[in-house]
Amino acid sequence: MPTVLALLGDGFEEIETVTPIDLLRRAGVDVIVAAVAHDQRVVGRSGLTLVADKLLAEITTPLFDCLFLPGGPGVKHLRASVQVLDLVRAHHAADRWIAAICAAPTVLHDAGLLEHRRYTAHFSVASELPRILDDQRVVIDGKILTSRGAGTALDFGIALVEQLTNPSIAAELKKSICA
Repeated sequence: MPTVLALLGDGFEEIETVTPIDLLRRAGVDVIVAAVAHDQRVVGRSGLTLVADKLLAEITTPLFDCLFLPGGPGVKHLRASVQVLDLVRAHHAADRWIAAICAAPTVLHDAGLLEHRRYTAHFSVASELPRILDDQRVVIDGKILTSRGAGTALDFGIALVEQLTNPSIAAELKKSICA
């Protein structure tokens, strides 16, 4: 069973977080949600509170099959965390999947991973990134998967399921949710 570590900071975008996690879990993927702060209760940009499975400081597994970075204003907490940037670099060095949506590709940029890659992100962070964004809803370049925002969260989640499991599981999942 593939493993995913989802990192949350206060201000995370709820749709971009819950949709992919739900789809991954429906597909049988083991998703651990970790709060980057010192409280397992993490408040989203629209006021929804999620209780993370663990604090990031409690994570002992060095690598997962995928590192998932949701977007929203909470990305500032991911960007400010040396531990998050180290995790991003370690997963990249180990050729593991890294998935970032909305503003989260800025974390990949901060970690030095976007140079010479195709990627997309939310238009609001385009000026912080090294070049013009790809206008696709989901972009896969190597083992980096990026997406634009809340409106593309379903496509992003399905793409994650397809990459981490297989196309037939993703197709069955799409059918089951009428996508």
